[in-house]
Amino acid sequence: MTEDEPHQVARKILRLILRYQRPSRSSGCLPPCERCLCYHSARIVRHVERGAPVELVLPAFPGKSPNRRKVLGALPDMAERLSLEFLQYLSHRISETYSPGARIVICSDGRVFSDLVRITDQNISAYQTGIRNILDEIHTDMRRISRMSSSTEFRPLEVFNLDDEYQLTDYDEMRQDLVARHGEPLEKIQADVRAGGEPLDLYRGITRFLLDDSSDSESGMSRTALQKECRRRAYGVIQRSKAWGGLVAKKFPHAVRLSIHPQACSFEKIGIHMLETADNWLTPWHGVAVEVGGRFVLMKRSQAEELQATLIWRGGVPSHYVAPERTQLPTHLHFGPPAPGRRERPQAPETSEAA
Repeated sequence: MTEDEPHQVARKILRLILRYQRPSRSSGCLPPCERCLCYHSARIVRHVERGAPVELVLPAFPGKSPNRRKVLGALPDMAERLSLEFLQYLSHRISETYSPGARIVICSDGRVFSDLVRITDQNISAYQTGIRNILDEIHTDMRRISRMSSSTEFRPLEVFNLDDEYQLTDYDEMRQDLVARHGEPLEKIQADVRAGGEPLDLYRGITRFLLDDSSDSESGMSRTALQKECRRRAYGVIQRSKAWGGLVAKKFPHAVRLSIHPQACSFEKIGIHMLETADNWLTPWHGVAVEVGGRFVLMKRSQAEELQATLIWRGGVPSHYVAPERTQLPTHLHFGPPAPGRRERPQAPETSEAA
């Protein structure tokens, strides 16, 4: 391989990833963004020069929102399945360009924040098990299609979570140790927020998120009391987010960092879409998959119900919605994957229920 070839391969890989870029509104990025290509290529070149799979980390799939106006329940459903199939599809596309392929590590952070976002640890465990089960099914299908040996150990999609780092059964102890080892004092975070600028914007954004994601059990609180409670929890979310980021950086120091949130141009993370959606901030664990004219679109449950969509069940649990015929797609959809997101209806037995 000549001196320039690793850089050329890295740019080809990045172009595949940036096709699904989720840029922030103010970024000015037009995927694939040349500035983002230049910024992120060095990490990929490092893997290519070694002939190793490109390592990508994606903090994602924490647990279903407690707000049932957004989601169907506590378990992974079609929204997660389609998103994981997209990540498998992306890995496959990379392997067509670069034979060692890519290893995408999903850093599932639900356990990190569960008490702050009001999701029970029991539901986090069930969600994590569901994600791993879907990944096992995807890997089995991939092995069958590609006729890989059953002894093949390489899996393009893997999961890393707090349970993998700490062999403990006391989840509060896990979270406390994470902050002690990798976090910052709460007083410093509060001082940074009071100083204004980006920390204040982040704090306000998380407060709004916690307020919007409040569960039905919290609806009995007054708006003022709920806002005060969410402001208090926002500091904890920031503290643990920094601690989790520190742990992930230590575990995967050379990985390309992906994000499910919009990201600024030439930032340390690349924001990506996994499903088509009209909401640039919506994620599979805060929404539902709705089939509209043969295409799956991510939206909130309440929006699917407003369309009078039909609820589809798989294996005795709610899976996704199918919109009525002639339903118009949203006027502006953020770019989504062409293959897994537009697929045939699931082959498993299904039942329907009007929303």
